[in-house]
Amino acid sequence: MTAPRDIAQRAPGTEASHPLSVSPTATFHSPRSSSFMAGSLAHRAAAAKQLKPFNTEDVKILLLENVNQTGRDILKGQGYQVEFLKTSLPEDQLIEKIKDVHVIGIRSKTKLTAKVLSEAKNLLVIGCFCIGTNQVDLDYAAKHGIAVFNSPFANSRSVAELVIAEIITLARQLGDRSMEMHRGTWNKVSSKCWEIRGKTLGIVGYGHIGSQLSVLAEAMGMSVIYYDILTLMAIGTARQVPTLEALLEEADFVTLHVPETPETKNLISTAQLERMKTGSYLINASRGTVVDIPALIKAMRAGKVAGAALDVYPNEPAANGDYFVNGLNSWAEDLRGLNNIILTPHIGGSTEEAQRAIGVEVAEALVRYINQGITLGSVNLPEVTMRSLTLDEPNHARVIYIHRNVPGVLRKVNEILAEHNVDKQISDSKGDVAYLMADVSDVKTEDIKEIRDSLDALTSRIMTRVLY
Repeated sequence: MTAPRDIAQRAPGTEASHPLSVSPTATFHSPRSSSFMAGSLAHRAAAAKQLKPFNTEDVKILLLENVNQTGRDILKGQGYQVEFLKTSLPEDQLIEKIKDVHVIGIRSKTKLTAKVLSEAKNLLVIGCFCIGTNQVDLDYAAKHGIAVFNSPFANSRSVAELVIAEIITLARQLGDRSMEMHRGTWNKVSSKCWEIRGKTLGIVGYGHIGSQLSVLAEAMGMSVIYYDILTLMAIGTARQVPTLEALLEEADFVTLHVPETPETKNLISTAQLERMKTGSYLINASRGTVVDIPALIKAMRAGKVAGAALDVYPNEPAANGDYFVNGLNSWAEDLRGLNNIILTPHIGGSTEEAQRAIGVEVAEALVRYINQGITLGSVNLPEVTMRSLTLDEPNHARVIYIHRNVPGVLRKVNEILAEHNVDKQISDSKGDVAYLMADVSDVKTEDIKEIRDSLDALTSRIMTRVLY
């Protein structure tokens, strides 16, 4: 077979300017992973014919915000061109950088808006090396055939452990005592310092972090209640309460683990703080918009809330430095002046273990998508997978057709593929976007061009890729 190509073409007006060239002799090497599952999958796939749809050195990847070394190593091990920056970029610089990249990897500070993504003419996939994806315009990405992957669970333990540490620190006023000692002041007191044993922890959002935190808190002698919009099975002796108000009235410590949505904006504000026990504590390691911070400042000054720990804020600096000032958030100095408050710079998932796990999970998802078109774990496209081709199937091609989810598309696609032997095919939709994969056997270069051109001519097309 002569030099094949990865055809990655988009809806009119968004075509990639340079299709990725293919090396038919390139060899796929499974990235190393610390997980048993990844290792066993690599072993089982040893005899598979791995698709290499392009010369890997032609794939340009931009990694921002100090993505962990494990992820960088996996991507570099594929032979991709990887540019790595420790910080996020201002919008104008980001637009310039993203114009010719095929893959971008970010964490929580980089904002991939429709304005930014509209300049990314070659972009195939986005990797969010973090839990959240609210920093990406997921709808715009999906409608332009750009897959988005994240790592929703890998740092759950790290966040849960941070919250346990903050509960104890607040209960014992350790932050204040430490700062006093640093200033040379000896202040040995026990007034309003508590054990956490026997106290009630209220968890708002009983997902992966909340449920892990529940187990740790119970092991330390706390009673656990939780509120969630879904009815969820309790772990241990934890108890679900029917309303947020019921939780606030009963809990000694309230900790928040919810996503950023219109419904969770200012979830904890003046009315909710008034429902909390006098002398209770508030912890937010979820999203910065969930707590009305000026209202929290007033509640702490009034003695209603005895202490708080915040790891996230409505506006966060794009880089490390002396930026947590009133110019960023107008209440910053008032917040810093409170007693018994822990302020941390969004480090809930910032442990070596969590960042290594995130690096492996997201990088492997990117490799699977680039090389094989597999969308398992994508947050904005249908999750579609297909068994690998084998070494006994040398003249096969994998056709990927991302299209608008409108009536009659499958009939037209199958009319195009009917002239060839389709070994396997799968299609799924998510909202207005559908994703189709088909493995076609005994194809020649001219067959692939014919298939590609015919699919590109369909009015439903968002993006066409052919891998082999």
